[in-house]
Amino acid sequence: MSEERTVSFTAMEHGTKEDYELLAELEKPHHAMTADRLLRELHSQEDETLAGYKITRLQHALQSATRAEADGADIDWVVAALLHDIGDGLAPQNHDRFAAEILRPFVRDEVAWVVEHHGIFQSYFYGHHYGWDRNARDRYKDHPYFATCADFCERWDQSSFDPDYPMKPLEHFEDRVREVFSRKAYDPAVLCEGEVRGL
Repeated sequence: MSEERTVSFTAMEHGTKEDYELLAELEKPHHAMTADRLLRELHSQEDETLAGYKITRLQHALQSATRAEADGADIDWVVAALLHDIGDGLAPQNHDRFAAEILRPFVRDEVAWVVEHHGIFQSYFYGHHYGWDRNARDRYKDHPYFATCADFCERWDQSSFDPDYPMKPLEHFEDRVREVFSRKAYDPAVLCEGEVRGL
């Protein structure tokens, strides 16, 4: 039985070049499995919902992604629509930022920004019922991605709570999730910072 390779340190400040080269080598398979972990998390939401909704969290994700695909959206948008609420269970108070940080290294800047801000934009449709300012999103009205985020929420998010909507199964989207998360992280050619394409 071979001995597992480990670093020599017990405090990071004492690590050697060899230690960190070992860690970089051992982390590669973990990074390569990111898509599989995300898909497992989505599968776990199959029977999970917040009280009062007519559909599960997974169904909301599938409806959003199916709508994006039906609109002819590119792969970044379809995957973002699928994953935009993946943080609901672990980060219910800031699920939008949670999801954005998962996506940010692998998708266009515009897409990550929209996912990061969709929570406040989504409140346009219901915030007034809680006595909130439904126009709180207007603080971003001069941002180049404002219209894209408003469109994302209008077309794919707020409308995707229908138990009768003919959504595609998760398996339909799996290859696209794997493709996006196999990209080189933070590749400037992918990020296209500041570029506005819309939905």
